[in-house]
Amino acid sequence: MKLKVSLLLLWLTTFANAQISSKEVLLSIDDEPIKAEEFIRIYNKNLDLVKDESQKDVDGYLKLFVNYQLKIKEARRMGLDKDPKYIKEFSSYKNQLVKNFLSDSKVTEALMKEAYDRMGYDIKASHILIRLDENETDTLKVYQELMKLRDRVIKEGFEPVKNDVHDGKTIFAEDLGYFSAFKMVYEFENAAYNTPVGDISKPFRTRFGYHIVNVEDKRASQGEVTVAHIMITSSENDSIPDPEKRINEIYKRIKQGENFESLAKQFSDDQSSASNGGKLAPFTSGQLSAPEFEKAAFGLNAVGDYSKPFKTNYGWHIVKLLDKTEPLPYDDVKFDIENKIQRDSRSSLINTSLANDLRAKYQIVVNPNAKGYFESILNANFFNRAWVLPKNFTKDQILLTIKKDTIKYNDFGQRLLSIQNVYVGQKMPFKTVIEKEYKNFEEAAILKYHEDNLEFENVDYAQILGEYRDGLLLFDLMEKEVWNAAASDSIGLQKYYRAHKDDYYWDDRVDVDMATSAKDADIKAVARLWRRGKTSEEISKELNTDKEQKVMFTKGIKPSNDPSFPSEGLVRTGLSKTYHYNDAYHIVKVNALLPKTNKTFDEAKGKIISDYQNTLEADWLKTLHERYEVKVNADVLQKVKSQIEEQNKVD
Repeated sequence: MKLKVSLLLLWLTTFANAQISSKEVLLSIDDEPIKAEEFIRIYNKNLDLVKDESQKDVDGYLKLFVNYQLKIKEARRMGLDKDPKYIKEFSSYKNQLVKNFLSDSKVTEALMKEAYDRMGYDIKASHILIRLDENETDTLKVYQELMKLRDRVIKEGFEPVKNDVHDGKTIFAEDLGYFSAFKMVYEFENAAYNTPVGDISKPFRTRFGYHIVNVEDKRASQGEVTVAHIMITSSENDSIPDPEKRINEIYKRIKQGENFESLAKQFSDDQSSASNGGKLAPFTSGQLSAPEFEKAAFGLNAVGDYSKPFKTNYGWHIVKLLDKTEPLPYDDVKFDIENKIQRDSRSSLINTSLANDLRAKYQIVVNPNAKGYFESILNANFFNRAWVLPKNFTKDQILLTIKKDTIKYNDFGQRLLSIQNVYVGQKMPFKTVIEKEYKNFEEAAILKYHEDNLEFENVDYAQILGEYRDGLLLFDLMEKEVWNAAASDSIGLQKYYRAHKDDYYWDDRVDVDMATSAKDADIKAVARLWRRGKTSEEISKELNTDKEQKVMFTKGIKPSNDPSFPSEGLVRTGLSKTYHYNDAYHIVKVNALLPKTNKTFDEAKGKIISDYQNTLEADWLKTLHERYEVKVNADVLQKVKSQIEEQNKVD
């Protein structure tokens, strides 16, 4: 036991000695230091993405890292980080990224769990809405009117009241059908899910006005389905260019009892699923961007049922039900729910909670006289969009202080000027206007300060942002120096092609007609008719009828080792023997054998450009190594290697 403890202490001591301090510099490029901990972080993050085993070696990865840093250095030397297009794109990404870090985690988690619970059910409801401007404060009359309508619905039923009061202008009485979480504004969703089935809510307010909601039914959600499908789209290489005709031919064969999965393997144009018998990943209602597909999938009741052919934006489909399951566990969907919350009115609850927490953190100091001052300078012109700041407006007076940043009266004054159009034609106390607008203004100012300084407060955010900042620069640099340069250098491309012509060639290919059928007898009939000189089109008309699809044809130029060909291959023109593949019978008519031959420049152009780009990049990197002085600290590099080695032992 003592020996084990001693060995453990020795290992821990060795590991501790190998640890890199946050100040140690691994390398410098023209005296600009790059710390060892940054290299280790990037190495560990990208280790699983590196396919070349040699690059997993620290020395091999260091070469990649140095080349990357040289390119970033060159991009800044060229001023690409000052380019307006770059600045705009980076700002757009930053605005998206920051949303993931600007939240109150406790409030967010509570809202996520609430939404998940609600997603387990669909609510069927109807409602009555009396439109009311969201800034209107005199709401008693509308509330009382809705209470009277509520009493009428209880006594008379919804339909008679709907027919009597709905005008489509100020009063809306509507059947909403079934809906779930995130389908309605949050306030409406709350009322609907908190009202028992058969009851009518008390009046409640949304940004549209005041509502009552009549909850008619509550059912479990449709859950998740797994389906297989066969998809047919137009194909230039197919002998049957009409996808609707092809899908109906396949549908006949399914009805005749042929195997769905085999037909999917043979004919489906969805390359991502065809080899797996058409099977798709499981999905829930609303997850796909094809409502027709979802309707067909969820409309199937028993495992094994299949749909009639139907059309979506992607093509023609037949869907087969493989499985139906209950709603997914919370952990499987929580990230999707969080993204929805960020785009939903729920996000305002998160922002308010975060702003309240930040008030203490940032030691905010508010001018106690500010609200009273702004109330005093408002007048009736504000509600006519004609109000202006007074001539003696004290614009430089401090409104509030957030740490060392000061926000002045002029900032809030400009806010009031710009918001006048929201209050046109309204009547309310100036105090109400100032209280509402100041609350929103202060909250926005706190969150803006937090956002602007997040890179200095949150390490994870700073690292992700830095990686994108450099990555975007690298993309612009490579586009300018390598990709576009190669694509536009027609003379250089032709010269490169001539020097490497033997690298670009077609493997052996065959020009074929292929016939497929569920029955060996039908394929033998095709063989007899082909021998008599009939075309595939003529044979199709002779053997197939409106009621029965006996055989299908495909033609085109294919690789000679195509897996759908006979196992012994196709070595001569004419007819192959009949053979069985993917649960069907086949025969191939070989029209021509196309031996291995060099590709023309145009046929190989894409690959030529890619190879030429690699050559240009290698030459360009040599010039960067000559332009910038790279110094690697050998002692620190050895520490890095030791730390990574010990780390791998632990893993």
